[in-house]
Amino acid sequence: MMKTIEILLVILILFGAFFVTSQFAVLPSPRLISSPNLRELAKTMLQTLDVKGELSLIAFKGSSDPSWNNLQNALASSLPPNIVYNLSVYDIVTLPDGTVTYSLAHSISSNKGYSSVDSETASYFVTSPNVTYTITPQKVMKTLYILNCSDANGWWITGYTGQSLASDLSNLLSPYFQTTILVNTTSQLGSLLDGKQLNKTGEKLQDAIIINTCGEAVPIPTSYANMYTRDSYAEYCYQLGKRVYQYNWTWASIVGWPFYYVSNTVKFSGSQNSWGIYGMVKVDTPGLHAFLDGLDNQPSYSYGNSQTGSPGVVYLSSDAQNCTNYYGIYPEPYQTSTRALLESTLTTYNLSWTSKSLIFPETSGHYFAGGTYSHKASDNIIHGSFTAIGLTRTPDIRITALGLLQFYRPTLYKSEFTASGTSRLVTLQLGQQGGV
Repeated sequence: MMKTIEILLVILILFGAFFVTSQFAVLPSPRLISSPNLRELAKTMLQTLDVKGELSLIAFKGSSDPSWNNLQNALASSLPPNIVYNLSVYDIVTLPDGTVTYSLAHSISSNKGYSSVDSETASYFVTSPNVTYTITPQKVMKTLYILNCSDANGWWITGYTGQSLASDLSNLLSPYFQTTILVNTTSQLGSLLDGKQLNKTGEKLQDAIIINTCGEAVPIPTSYANMYTRDSYAEYCYQLGKRVYQYNWTWASIVGWPFYYVSNTVKFSGSQNSWGIYGMVKVDTPGLHAFLDGLDNQPSYSYGNSQTGSPGVVYLSSDAQNCTNYYGIYPEPYQTSTRALLESTLTTYNLSWTSKSLIFPETSGHYFAGGTYSHKASDNIIHGSFTAIGLTRTPDIRITALGLLQFYRPTLYKSEFTASGTSRLVTLQLGQQGGV
């Protein structure tokens, strides 16, 4: 009997405690518990309305334009039936003293009352579709030389000439470099190799970039063709590598197997490359080997065969893809490589790279289809760089342009809009209808 009484007393105590506590507890309104995040909803709505630029277009229309009715219908059909809205568009006016003010240009609403509702507002800036954006590139403070030699032929540039490629590359890259110079003859190339500038405004020979537009062939000045004849002009390729090291140049090869031929249409007028292209002599695979010996600052070159690989289809690296969007240069993201450099070749000649210098990432077979490789000796200082694009013909000069911009990374300065009327502020206020 006593145990039954004790159990009843415990039940009464617990029930009393629950009753007293419930009188003082402040619980949130069920509407607040279930209400959506109105600010996020408003922000998402504004972004959705402008996904194709439609909101930016309508925001600058006159108040009687029928597109406002279309916008109102879009809001009504997209929002839940218990959500009320007010969309307002403001002109942004900058006063002479620099103060920014906002003037209401137009507004639309759901025409429902806002009694007993909480509301949230999101804002969104739109720019007039009639505004033209301008971009000013930062200048890389170096000289860009593009080989445009009229007395040299190219190979593996099917469908193009070295001169047409030089013109296109100049148009693509000249905005990014302090000085761009077309090297119009092999004699002018000889002057550069002799350490003599071409006396152009702003020219600087040291630390320059030289793009060879002749593909697998390289122009050779007559004076150098007379001096460096050993091993079918592999000796000349060695001298090129030595100059790249000496002047800290970046030498760019746009396609194929670099230094496979030398070309001078006057000196070699009776010679052809066994494919019917006159004015050139075949160096074969020792050409690249000799060039790399020179770039590695070897006291002499050793005659030997270089190697390349054929990894097949390769894809732009993630960094290169980012650069395509940044610089607005869009080559095909996948290419075919049949002249890729081997990792062992790069390490043998002290050539280093980073993820930001590779146009295509290293393949599973340790091939490098395209990138810029810098020579670093024991002092860990760069002494010359080599941009090699081992793709199959025909060349896509956008790959070359992308690779050099990726390596030097000039900044793009976008214009700022300060003119009155070019931008407007759009606000969307949302509220949940219903009582507490």
